[in-house]
Amino acid sequence: MPTTTTDLVPVRLAASGRELDKSMAAGLAWTAAARWSSQILSGGSMVIVTRLLAPSDFGLVGMAALYTGLLQLVTNAFGRAVITLRDLTGEQLAQLNSVATISGVLACLVSWGIAIPLGHFFRSPHLPLVVAVTSAMFIVSGLRTVPYSLLYRDMHFRLLSIFDATQAIAQALITLTLAWLGFGYWALILGNIVSTPVVAVLQIAYRPCRFAWPRISAIRDALKFSRHFMASSLSWYGYSNADFLIAGRMLGQTALGAYTLSWNLATIPLEKITTIVTTVCYAYFSAAQDDVVALRRYLRIITEGLSLITFPITLGLGLVAPDFIPLVLGSKWRGAIVPLEILAIYGCLRCIITIPPLILNVTGESRFVMWATQAALILMPVAFYAGSRWGASGIAFGWVIAYPIIAGLLYHRTLRKIKMPWVDYFGAVRPALMGCGVMTAIVESFKHLQPFNLSVSLRLGLEVLTGAAAYILTLMLFHGDRIFVFWNFVRAMRNPVPANNAIEETLRFQVAK
Repeated sequence: MPTTTTDLVPVRLAASGRELDKSMAAGLAWTAAARWSSQILSGGSMVIVTRLLAPSDFGLVGMAALYTGLLQLVTNAFGRAVITLRDLTGEQLAQLNSVATISGVLACLVSWGIAIPLGHFFRSPHLPLVVAVTSAMFIVSGLRTVPYSLLYRDMHFRLLSIFDATQAIAQALITLTLAWLGFGYWALILGNIVSTPVVAVLQIAYRPCRFAWPRISAIRDALKFSRHFMASSLSWYGYSNADFLIAGRMLGQTALGAYTLSWNLATIPLEKITTIVTTVCYAYFSAAQDDVVALRRYLRIITEGLSLITFPITLGLGLVAPDFIPLVLGSKWRGAIVPLEILAIYGCLRCIITIPPLILNVTGESRFVMWATQAALILMPVAFYAGSRWGASGIAFGWVIAYPIIAGLLYHRTLRKIKMPWVDYFGAVRPALMGCGVMTAIVESFKHLQPFNLSVSLRLGLEVLTGAAAYILTLMLFHGDRIFVFWNFVRAMRNPVPANNAIEETLRFQVAK
């Protein structure tokens, strides 16, 4: 049933570790099912839409999204404060609801004010109207920020998954219909504009929050956290897109296209797996923010799980890139091979580095995360610019060489905050690293020893099979007990008590070793 008031003081969850494990596993399952099914539906509909629309239509919408995505980070910051600061009263939540809504309105007005200059900058006469219409979503975003965050904080992932699936279905149907009717780029825009308010209304109805006049003294801590998170998000947005900007400016359109393709391939595990895990886990980190033992346990289990799944996929794409890209994408994309091989190394780190900032944010270290991301905003563009002398591959090396410095700062602060030894953390990634090391050696040996008369498709298939077999056998022979841990974690979805007893026993065994 919908919650009808937010005047009660939200209390910290008193759930035991076993209950949280069961809830987390169920949340991951629901979120993954909703995300993956939505992506399949969206991907299928997009294939049809791309045949109905012109590339220029997608380019126009992409220009608008580049800007509107930046402003979206502003309203998201207030929602993250609601999730993290679990002692906020109903009155404080009402004030934050007003602040988020006002921010959405202001973001909309700012967008309307600079819509015409953006059109001149991109030399697109149609862009101002597109930006003006799309910016109306900022108001919707501001209204739904606190209700959505309360549902998220209270771990209603089943309900949120249903809402996400509803929006994906509605957006796909509307976009397909309008594209078929000849609306052009408006099909892409209106599909999102029509579907988003529907879901926002559902979220507000299930978790309503009243409004109250904001008083800075009452919500000072929440505004401080929001400011830190907002600065971190804007910095992340800046350095995450700096490589594309520099590649386009220094290397030209062709090199940018090859680099973009290699980046998209190298970050597939990040987008499809890690993002789902981090989306769900932040609520549980917030619930356990005062329990360093639980945070250590979650960091180890989640890191190990992510590394076991994402490392072989990411690194494997890099290993088979010389055969995969020409065979699947065509010889015109050969320029993406070397950048993909390099970015695959960075992709492994990127898949697990997303966890430490989440822990730092919930443990009162949001200011440090802000400074770390701002340091990255300075360091990464310099690395990309220096690497551009060697083309797209040099820019890719910028990630491999410079980003570990930022990652090291975040890891050092996180492990010190939760009192976790480095050797314990490395124990979490050791199985995946060993498996990937053996996999790399086997695949590279196969490349040099195989008969040269094999077809490309057969050679690629054998490389994938031998690499996968080497990875799995290495895990089974040297780290079979770790597989037992995650099998029990999956069992925790149905029967949390015995399964988590087994997990805890195995963890104690690992620490003793």
